Amino acid sequence: MTTLTYGQLRDSVRGDHVAIRSRLSLQPAGGSGTKVMPPSYAVADHAEHKYVLETRVAANGETSQTVLLDSVASQANRMEEALLEGWELEELDLPVAFVDFTGEDDLQDVGRITALEAPHRLADAIFRDSLLDNTLFRLSDVGRAITDATPRNAAAMLRHCPTALLFGMWDSTGPKGGLGSKFQRAIVSELVGFDAAIGSTVGSRIDPLGIRLGVDGITKTGDEEMWDFRDKGKEKPSEINHGNIAPSIESRSGGVTISRAEQSVVLSLAALRRLRFPLTADGTPIAPAERRKAETAARAAIAAVGIVAIAYQHEMDFDLRSRCLLIPDHAPNIELLGRTGGEPTPVEIDRDSAQELLREAAAETAKHGLGFGDRELRLVPAPKLSELLRRSRDVAKGESPGE
Repeated sequence: MTTLTYGQLRDSVRGDHVAIRSRLSLQPAGGSGTKVMPPSYAVADHAEHKYVLETRVAANGETSQTVLLDSVASQANRMEEALLEGWELEELDLPVAFVDFTGEDDLQDVGRITALEAPHRLADAIFRDSLLDNTLFRLSDVGRAITDATPRNAAAMLRHCPTALLFGMWDSTGPKGGLGSKFQRAIVSELVGFDAAIGSTVGSRIDPLGIRLGVDGITKTGDEEMWDFRDKGKEKPSEINHGNIAPSIESRSGGVTISRAEQSVVLSLAALRRLRFPLTADGTPIAPAERRKAETAARAAIAAVGIVAIAYQHEMDFDLRSRCLLIPDHAPNIELLGRTGGEPTPVEIDRDSAQELLREAAAETAKHGLGFGDRELRLVPAPKLSELLRRSRDVAKGESPGE
């Protein structure tokens, strides 16, 4: 097996292959038979559990009850987190926009919110309500270019936020509202457990102070004291987090045992080929004779970001949530899938080779006037966004947990 080269990636994107696939087999870190905790979802009161269970056909043709361990959206977030780590370590030369809150004395703890963290990426309301060079982002030159970008003319998005072309984006909060451009998700990853058996969990708390539930006169004060004794106080000690909690059994979200887990990642080259780049980043039309090469280079650069995401996510490990640490049985198996459904072409990739692949792809794209933009695009929150956050925090101070 050989390491994936830029030449292979370019030819695959041009039409040799329809997709790039990675399949990874994993086991619970505790070993066979130990419990893992899937994500739980809001369900009707009569539901037996809070998990996503499905009957699926396994690779060997047999059916199995599976449980969703990490959704497509969650996996995309984890890949973006992996890319962000590489960007912050300055291993990846990607353009990343961010809103910087560190200049606000009382909001410094927010730090900076990047397009790799915002739910709607560069189209998120956080960016819409921030300033670029003292101008509301969507009214700036960059913001207008982002607003006008479409799948048929994606150069501005490639320049300022190529990850949006990989993970998908709907510009529904911009000036065009629901008519804003939609960019299809080109990479899809999911992690499921096979032969899932639902379990139960238990909970309790012993109060070292032995405070009894029958104490009366307690009142929540809503200030820094949080509670005090008042003549008409009717709160229970448990409502101010004191006292015992009786042992209980929880069967609706008590975890599962599985025979194995599998992560499947598909990077659709067919989806990337729908992206068009008729103009350079500065708006100059690309000559018809050069258009095919330029578009292939641009699409290959987006695909290279996807390859980096796969390699980096693997090295960040699979600690999905509390009590859900999974250990891969092997390194990612990257396969190039042809149009005819024949035998895939296996290739190797790791952190270092993925970095080199991205460097080559970015350099080739730049030759055609479609390169990545500045590494950092720094915005600051507009005064109204900062005030909104402050007022929200004031509300939170007076709320009870769970409100």
